[in-house]
Amino acid sequence: MKDTSDTRRLFRQLLRIRLIEERVAAIYPSDKIKSPIHLSIGQEAISVAVCDVLQPQDIIAVSYRGHAGYLAKGGDLKGMIAEMYGKPAGCAFGKGGSMHLVSAEAGVMGASAVVGTHIPLAAGQALAAKLRGEDKVIVCFFGDGATEEGCFAETLNFAALHKLPLFFVCENNGYAIHSPLKKRWANLDICARVRAYGVPAVRTETSDVTVMRAAAEAAVAAIRDGEGPQFLEAVTYRWLEHVGPNEDYAAGYRSRDEMEPWENEDPVARLAAVMDAAWVEKTRAEIAAEIDEAVEFAEQSPIHQQEDLYRHVYAQ
Repeated sequence: MKDTSDTRRLFRQLLRIRLIEERVAAIYPSDKIKSPIHLSIGQEAISVAVCDVLQPQDIIAVSYRGHAGYLAKGGDLKGMIAEMYGKPAGCAFGKGGSMHLVSAEAGVMGASAVVGTHIPLAAGQALAAKLRGEDKVIVCFFGDGATEEGCFAETLNFAALHKLPLFFVCENNGYAIHSPLKKRWANLDICARVRAYGVPAVRTETSDVTVMRAAAEAAVAAIRDGEGPQFLEAVTYRWLEHVGPNEDYAAGYRSRDEMEPWENEDPVARLAAVMDAAWVEKTRAEIAAEIDEAVEFAEQSPIHQQEDLYRHVYAQ
């Protein structure tokens, strides 16, 4: 990798998401954040790579581990932090929290906290786009655990049958909460299962954001050419616990040795090493200032009033 405008753009997105999530992790023990948090630290490159090849009109669907996707697609940082604080200034009016980020303006569907439930909703968006003749690609991010939900198989079949403009992106970190893939499936080849439905599937096994971007670019181009749904299995690793800001290697279900190869290939550090050091520090300072401003905004925003209990209960 070289220090180019493309790598700088990708690096800035990676660093921004990493620093934001590290700040969220630091704030969380204070109890200012009013919802559980599922951090993407270690997995950011997938969202950055995919969203970098999308157009503004394209739409993404994310699950409860959706910070990276929300931010990479252009979701407002102030709205995200205020949402975590449970403030009306949040992107979901402070009623959804970390697991329910949303931004219609940026093309981020409302995130779902129930495993796999956003997959058929993404198919609905894709079907609507096709019926309307809109030039839209719908991307659905989900973990390997979601591939075990019935709606995943049903949606694959429906999307293939109707050649929907839907890009399935499986962030395979190897665990459904604490259960490793090898204890859940006799055949670990997720792509083979997907291909059985007639959906082309590609697997990446690296944290290199440029490799994932190339795979995403090819898939999105195929969708825009009318070839129907595509599938990307991006093998990755979750550095922290399933839910919360801490490490959990002492819990007994995985060892830190398992994480070390991924930490050694950290795309943030790898890209920083090829960038101009002065530019990296300037960029880091700019992002830190943006985060400070967003946290201050969330902390100073007014809290809910009693009448807010009755808002958004029924459609206006």
